[in-house]
Formats: sequence, C-alpha cells, structure tokens
Amino acid sequence: MSPRPQPGREFVLTLSCPDQAGLVHAVTTFLLSHSGNILESRQFDDRRQDRFFMRVHFDVSDPGVSLEDLRSGFGPVGQAYGISWQLHDASTPTRTLIMVSKFGHCLNDLLFRKSTGALNIEIPAVVSNHRDFESLARSHGVPFHHIPVTKETKAEAEARLLELVRELDIDLVILARYMQILSDDLCKQLDGRAINIHHSFLPSFKGARPYAQAHRRGVKLVGATAHYVTPDLDEGPIIEQGVVRVDHSRDPDELATMGRDVEAQVLARAVEWHSDSRVLVHGNSTVVFR
Repeated sequence: MSPRPQPGREFVLTLSCPDQAGLVHAVTTFLLSHSGNILESRQFDDRRQDRFFMRVHFDVSDPGVSLEDLRSGFGPVGQAYGISWQLHDASTPTRTLIMVSKFGHCLNDLLFRKSTGALNIEIPAVVSNHRDFESLARSHGVPFHHIPVTKETKAEAEARLLELVRELDIDLVILARYMQILSDDLCKQLDGRAINIHHSFLPSFKGARPYAQAHRRGVKLVGATAHYVTPDLDEGPIIEQGVVRVDHSRDPDELATMGRDVEAQVLARAVEWHSDSRVLVHGNSTVVFR
C-alpha cells in the first residue's frame, strides 16, 4: 500500500478541455509559481474528439500556500484555455454513503477495505430498504438507516435519502447491490457522484435470476460492471469491468458466487479510482488514469 498523502501539502488537479498548444506548459508554469512539485502526471489526448485530459498529483513546499490559494491561482489559467477542472487536497477522504438491499458482499468488502486503509473514504452512513445488514454496519461503527421503499412511499424514501446526503455532506453514493430503481430526478441530483454495480449479463439476461438464465445459455464468461448512475437505467459512464472464465461444470449457484466475487472487486476498484480523482467523465464515457 502506498503512503497516504500529507494533509495540506499534497493535491490533485484534474482537467479536460479542447486540445490546444501550450496546455502542459500552462499547468507546469502554474505549479512552479505556487512552489509545486509534480509527484505523478498522466495525460490523454483524444484525437477523435479533439479533447485533452490530465491528472496531476503534486506537493507544495511553501507552507503558506493553501488549497484556496491554488484554486484561485488556477482560475485564470482555466478561463484562458476553456478548462473544466477540479483541484482537491489529496489526503481528504471521500465522504461515502453506501446503499444495500439483500446482498451484502459488496458492502462487506467496502467496509473491510475502508477499515484496513485500502480506500481513502469515510462512511458516515449505510442505508437500506431492509434490516439484514444493520449489525454488519454497526460492527464497523457505521450508523445504519433503515428506509423502507414501497410504490406508495418511494418519493418519501428518496427525499429522506437526499436529506441524509445533505446533512452528512456526502460526496459519493454507492449502490452496493441496492435493488431499487432511482427516479430520474434523484439520478440528476446525484449526477457524477453515484456509482452502481451489477452483473455484466445485461441486456441479454434481465430480471430475476440472471445467473440461472446465463447457466441455461451456457455462458463462458461471468462479469460485473461499475458505472455512474444516470436516468438511463444501467447505461451510465462505465468506470470499471471485470470477468472470470467459467465452463459447463459450474451450476447456477457457483456462477452466482463467482459473480459476487467479481462484483466486489470491480466496485472496490471503481470507488478507489473515483476517491483518488482518477476518473474523468466526458459525455457517456470515462477516462480512467489508473
């Protein structure tokens, strides 16, 4: 595990803009003028869309330079080049709310990874429409909120969720096998800060018992997809995917077990990259600086 960034001394700048001459020079000049030293720099030039993407992790030697100083200093650079950008303290954990229903493998994995320091996140709350994993959340010292959902109470439940997001200053909502469809309005309010995980059998095997359907069709690959939540169900920008090869000897229960393992791993990577500012969204796709 790499050492954690120094609070108030290490920062991450991410940006995207139309490709043009002088971009890298403008960024490095800005850093030099603010006592910045580059620790890691990644960039991608999408020639098909004429779009430039960049992520820079840097430290600052001058103790008098703050995050706000950096943000105000980069403002004119961003304006001059038409840059969409974000600048964060690299040490600040992402405040994360996890939602779950009846399958707890992803929740359990995220709680464990957070407890070992493998994820730079804080988890102020777990929300569920069932009580199955209340004891699991509380065993990790995380407050559990039971918010039942029915057709009649869906709007009320979503209002309560948004209330928690605001009260707890949540940066990221994770649908860790939360088996309720979010309304279009809620998806829009959580745009760019909600991640979902699901099996990768879509669109072939929709609905109930997808692994049983896949078994009947003799699938040879079982996988999972982590993506940002949008009003278009399961069609948001993809962050990460994973697969494992299977054969005819696996029964539906074994396929489901293998699928759950992949889901947990894929979701954890997506959360890690998002919380480390390694994911840049452009339209319905992403650039991921792993």
